[in-house]
Amino acid sequence: MKRNLMVVMAVITALSLTASAGSISGKVSGVTGESVVYIDTIAGKTFPAPAEHPVIDQKGLLFQPHINVVLVGTTVEFLNSDKVAHNVFWPSLMQGTKKLPGKNLGTWPTGEKRPFKFDQVGVAALLCNVHPEMAGYVVVVPTPYHAVTDKSGNYKIENVPDGQYNLVGWHEGAKTSTKPVTVAGDTKADLTVSK
Repeated sequence: MKRNLMVVMAVITALSLTASAGSISGKVSGVTGESVVYIDTIAGKTFPAPAEHPVIDQKGLLFQPHINVVLVGTTVEFLNSDKVAHNVFWPSLMQGTKKLPGKNLGTWPTGEKRPFKFDQVGVAALLCNVHPEMAGYVVVVPTPYHAVTDKSGNYKIENVPDGQYNLVGWHEGAKTSTKPVTVAGDTKADLTVSK
């Protein structure tokens, strides 16, 4: 009897935990192509950086992926898969209208990786001084609740705890958009981003 009661309590606890988390989905309009959508800073909450290091590859004279969104504190590895030397730098880390100093990781040959830990929230516009036509972005966000839209602007952020948040939409070359959202289970929230 006692064991059955413990099993029932465990199931109820598990159900209540899953019931308090939902998702946010919607569409970003006003721009074409991929955008980043994320929940802004949550007062009193910090999140550990992931142990996994995402890789941004320099392949075919492109940064791949073109947009990479990471949680603050994440170490990103920059790989050169081309048969030519590449450089990675960003002139500044943009926090809204505030510019923080950028970084130049140098130039390296095929097959090498260079790591960099992004320990401040903001957007780094990636460039290569060997190939000026190359461009990409690292969007460093304050929470693990984020998504990159599909090319039509649709997004979904999973496992968001119920609560009130500020939802942020970012798009290359556009003004950042912010919208308050209340998450209660599965929630819909569209954003408009304008140039």
